[in-house]
Amino acid sequence: MLGQLRSPVLYLGFAGFAVVTAMSSEFHGYRVWGAFAAVAYLVAVVCRDRLAVWAALGLGCAAPLAVLIFNRNAAAEDFTNAPWNWSAQPDVWVIERSARLLLAHGTPYVDVTALGRAPDAHDYTPYGPLMTVFGLPGALFGDAPLTDARIMFALVAVAAVVLSLRLLGWPRIPVLAAQLAAVSPLTLLTMTTSGEDVAIIALIALTATLVITKRHGWAVVVAAVVVSMKLIALPAIVVLVFFMLARKHIALFAAMLACCNLPVLLVDPDAFVEHAIRFPTGCAQVTSPASSPFPGHLIAELGPAGHVAALTLLIAAGLATLAWLLARRPATAADAFWRVVVGMGAAIMLMPASRFGYLVYPTAFIGLLVFFASVERAAPLSATATTTRVTSANAG
Repeated sequence: MLGQLRSPVLYLGFAGFAVVTAMSSEFHGYRVWGAFAAVAYLVAVVCRDRLAVWAALGLGCAAPLAVLIFNRNAAAEDFTNAPWNWSAQPDVWVIERSARLLLAHGTPYVDVTALGRAPDAHDYTPYGPLMTVFGLPGALFGDAPLTDARIMFALVAVAAVVLSLRLLGWPRIPVLAAQLAAVSPLTLLTMTTSGEDVAIIALIALTATLVITKRHGWAVVVAAVVVSMKLIALPAIVVLVFFMLARKHIALFAAMLACCNLPVLLVDPDAFVEHAIRFPTGCAQVTSPASSPFPGHLIAELGPAGHVAALTLLIAAGLATLAWLLARRPATAADAFWRVVVGMGAAIMLMPASRFGYLVYPTAFIGLLVFFASVERAAPLSATATTTRVTSANAG
């Protein structure tokens, strides 16, 4: 009986979140999403589990995404301080600009010291060089609905999920896993208004799939690509690469990272560090607008000493997680994702420049934990093989 009630209650909670977002958010895109998603989740309440998931995806993501993309006026909305008009979050237009800069100058990063004015947050591109790939359609073919970066994010996310399922033999997906990873409000809101975090999560899931299906070389390649897109993926990738693969793969991972980042780094090292490292950590010339009620941000708001304290706590949490991993390495993908949830959750809580939307990561990773646990229970030989590989890696 409890299992039968869980899904409707969960979807009612999701609907409540959507209604509050639609009525109270300052962002136009958020309000549009909230209106569609509230209906989607209420429809999901009365549908059977798997139909409910598809209803939430269609009405709560595809429909509002289409509305926002086809009504976006980039010339009027982008790089303005009018969030009530934004059909896309700043992530989208910054990434699209980064692709144009890369094609024109060989680097996606603006030299903020050469602007002839004081820089502001919109001048920064707080992503790795490979994130520019998602902005290339717009850079090559101009602004249009089908060149919106969110289309690329969605295509990559779907492709990564489909490839993962195919490599795993099309396993049955637990409903709870789908609810948390695919149709939670944080996932659908992110996919509709920005998109890059959902693509990152899907690629991390693909990395885990490649590990447990013994495609280690490809796992390392995808892992290096993900970290070269957004640094926030690093805690998850550390677990999956450094603690589930042999030491020789760490060298390959480092080599791939160099290949992905060195070309841009060599063009303008200062700009690379300023945008991709200092800005996300709150150490740049301009403070990141990312804010949240989380401890790291609140401590950093106390001033320079508070910022140092927040960074110190963040580093300490990272070292504690690393010690935990060294003391008891993950033996299965589900075991690894449990550590990822803890490590990523701690990082989000303690980052000086964090935001509520980053909770999409631990929420989705809990869903992936449920999914991979189901896969490994259904195929115990695969779990045994994974354990053997970890033992070999420890010995090697």
